[in-house]
Amino acid sequence: MTRGLFITLEGGDGSGKTTQAELLRAWLAAEGRVVVRTREPGGTEVGVEVREIVLHHRGDITPRAEALLYAADRAHHVATVVRPALERGEVVIQDRYIDSSVAYQGVGRVLDADAVRALSDWATEGLAPDLTILLDLEAAAARGRLDEARTRYDRLEAEASEFHDRVREAYLAIADREPARFLVVDASRPVDEIAGRIRARVAGLL
Repeated sequence: MTRGLFITLEGGDGSGKTTQAELLRAWLAAEGRVVVRTREPGGTEVGVEVREIVLHHRGDITPRAEALLYAADRAHHVATVVRPALERGEVVIQDRYIDSSVAYQGVGRVLDADAVRALSDWATEGLAPDLTILLDLEAAAARGRLDEARTRYDRLEAEASEFHDRVREAYLAIADREPARFLVVDASRPVDEIAGRIRARVAGLL
């Protein structure tokens, strides 16, 4: 059986993850691979409920509670969607994973980033991506894209620019520590150019 491949896409809101995930899915499908495209939170029925709470709940959610909700969703999602697909030899393309929690809940919310990572490592039984694609974009540019596409912001998108600056710095720091796992791409470049860089890296893993 062809081995499964776990690819995650990370980056701030507005960096183009959805677009690149779909382009990668279409290319892999044309190459004959079975692809599962999913996201966190929201990749399962449980995840849809968690997504509504963490992104659209009208009241306050404390930072630790938020981190725990993301970890709970991740535990269920990995056990019921990601691991089964990988065991079948499929390619999983996932919008956000543990690095998002470290960047947003750990650094963005000013929690203990190592503790946030340890929580998700426990929740997922240590499952790590084969490749993480970081679409890097300055927070101001990302907000400009969101302003063009949104009439309503979720709880994280609505955070102040200082929050999003911390998130970006956290992502870059993680990528710097784990260069073998990451492909860092300038998300301000043309869509087709970005897609080509991603395909070239993924081709080396197939």
